[in-house]
Amino acid sequence: MGTTVRDATRRLLRELGLTTVFGNPGTTEIPFLTEWPADFRYVLGLQESVVVAMADGYAQAARRPVLVNLHSAGGVGHALGQVFTAYRNRTPMVVLAGQQVRALLPDEPFLGATDATLFPRPYVKWSCEPARAWDVPAALARAYRVAVQPPRGPTFVSVPADDWDAETEPLVARPPIAGFAPDPDALGELAAAVDASRRPAYVVGPAVDAEGAVDDMVALAERTRAGVWAAPMSPRCSFPEDHPLFLGWLAPERVAATEALAAHDLVVVLGAPAFTYHVYRGEPDRSLPPLFLVSDDEQVLARAPEGRGIRATVAPTVRWLAAAVGDGEPADRPAPAPRERAPRPAAESPLTAAHVYATLADLLPPGAILVEETPSHRPELHDHLPITARDTGFLTVASGTLGYGLPAAVGAALARPERKVVAVLGDGSSMYGIQALWTAATEHVPLTCVILDNAQYAAVRILGEAAGSPKVPGVDLGGIDFGALARGMGCAARRVSRPEELAPALTAALADPAPNVLHVEVDPGARTPY
Repeated sequence: MGTTVRDATRRLLRELGLTTVFGNPGTTEIPFLTEWPADFRYVLGLQESVVVAMADGYAQAARRPVLVNLHSAGGVGHALGQVFTAYRNRTPMVVLAGQQVRALLPDEPFLGATDATLFPRPYVKWSCEPARAWDVPAALARAYRVAVQPPRGPTFVSVPADDWDAETEPLVARPPIAGFAPDPDALGELAAAVDASRRPAYVVGPAVDAEGAVDDMVALAERTRAGVWAAPMSPRCSFPEDHPLFLGWLAPERVAATEALAAHDLVVVLGAPAFTYHVYRGEPDRSLPPLFLVSDDEQVLARAPEGRGIRATVAPTVRWLAAAVGDGEPADRPAPAPRERAPRPAAESPLTAAHVYATLADLLPPGAILVEETPSHRPELHDHLPITARDTGFLTVASGTLGYGLPAAVGAALARPERKVVAVLGDGSSMYGIQALWTAATEHVPLTCVILDNAQYAAVRILGEAAGSPKVPGVDLGGIDFGALARGMGCAARRVSRPEELAPALTAALADPAPNVLHVEVDPGARTPY
């Protein structure tokens, strides 16, 4: 006599460490949720895209896989924008969706998901609706292994509602698949190139921080006396920005990125594409320096237009390279000149985003996690709020899909309750996931949300003006009372409109262990995002 699919799945999830489940339930999920175990935690979000983004932030901050439970086709449809983000963020996530009972599926029933496995593609690594009810645990085990295998990413399993009461045999979890080392000959070639270089640079992507290799990256940079750039549009910070070898963030535009790297005679890209661009302003009049690209993703390596590709996970590559170059001795080349820091912005009225970031830099507690989604104010962030934490100090959205920041911050706070989490959000982007404030209040997370209200989708306006279209419709916002929204969902709130109000309000919010929202009115005249 076998056990039920439900019980076998729960046993499997315990072994895999997937006992925290993010979800928004519907009728097709009731059989999975019935008699919910006391050792499982269900984190409720009030909309499915919010659920996925919360789970994403949780997985990123905790550096562990996460389980998301969605409702059939409608719930998956609501969530797809953030599934796309999870795919771009390389988030190890298993999405478990409900499906109508098997007997009704031939008739396209109410709440049935037609071609359920195709719906989330191509933005999941693997998807499955088991052909037999008793194969559900095996499908989830495979989904887990695929999700955590580099390059990591979301997977999808659709389960008909009546499968959970069927009988199956218990399934023993297999350990996750480990990362993989570079080819020794390719590593030797890379080490020789670094040794021969006079002005090398590293471009670090999110994998360095995601794999816990920031300290190793610092050691490598110091040993080789090489400058370090952050990859364009990186969703994590993989090098402390107050370090003298940190040279800045590359722009997501081909000409600007090429010009920034022109001073180097070798560029080694670690854990990032070469490169992610967002705007096109023509082709550069020079080539990139000689390039090595280290990535765990064969597609990144295959589409790179130039350079030597090495397939490997980043952490072991960085450690081995640090030991290999110069026989492990510090290089005798001169270190690059430190980057020039932007002057501190004045405390002006109306408030500027630059002043908000500079003030936050003064007050941010040690070890805090900053979650950002302010597309029109990203340059001010990089200029005035250096990320110095070496363990998940910064999270943002890799896909460009709005609605990630606020729920991801809630998820990060759930994952790391010992650390203060601060979300800095635009007024437009915050409204895509404002429901996450209810979860923040319900779960009592240590979260401070700073909403920069410039009364517009400023990034759209700015890029429209740059393209010669000064009157783009649909960009004007305004009149949103974020304090009222926050208080209505159980969070404390303050409004800031003058410079002298900012530091006291931030200080009070950061000192409060409960979730807080600061509604900060800023100058609508933001500069170009890049």
